[in-house]
Amino acid sequence: MSAVLPSPQPAAPGLLRVQHLTRVEDGERLHALVWRAGDDWRMISSAVLGGGVGRRAWVLNAQVSHGYRRTDPERHLADLAREAGARGEGVGLMTAADVRAYGLACDAGVEAVVTAGLGVRGWAASPARSTVAPAGPGTVNIIVALPVALTDAALVNAVATATEAKAQALLEAGYDCSGTPTDAVCVAARTGPGQEVHAFAGPRSPWGSRLARAVHAAVLSAASRAQ
Repeated sequence: MSAVLPSPQPAAPGLLRVQHLTRVEDGERLHALVWRAGDDWRMISSAVLGGGVGRRAWVLNAQVSHGYRRTDPERHLADLAREAGARGEGVGLMTAADVRAYGLACDAGVEAVVTAGLGVRGWAASPARSTVAPAGPGTVNIIVALPVALTDAALVNAVATATEAKAQALLEAGYDCSGTPTDAVCVAARTGPGQEVHAFAGPRSPWGSRLARAVHAAVLSAASRAQ
């Protein structure tokens, strides 16, 4: 059983006006960040809820317990979003990290919010055996918003750029890893009539370089607060 208790404080003054929510779930006080993006946004995400590419109206990044055992995270996130007042299609992320210790960065119109749980981390190209069972939530969650429209290919490119910037920041923060087994990313780009659509988001393109710097700075900030 959970109850969502809204807090009025926004986490960012620009595109990513993120609201902090607190809920009590099974006797534990947990936190979440929700961004009510509204209409005219297309997002690409690896999230368990609302993943893929499409129009999305909100993003929820919810803290769950370290001993999380639910087998229906998609439904759980959808219920939390509904309780928080989010409407329409959206993206739901989860993490065992305290999302109040987020990193926030802006670069020439691109904004990134990152939460980091780095207790279980490693290298992507690991000799460890794979598993079909989902890993427990730990997670570096990246949410980044661009004030311009991107093609589908550029959205994919933006995910790669954000991931490269994340790995760079983790190394600079002193972590011998490329991330955690459950990292997730959500890139949001504007859409709507009259928008110039950009075809590139690699790290040397105008908007990709801004995205990379914003994500890099936000990951550094979040990693410095990780427990």
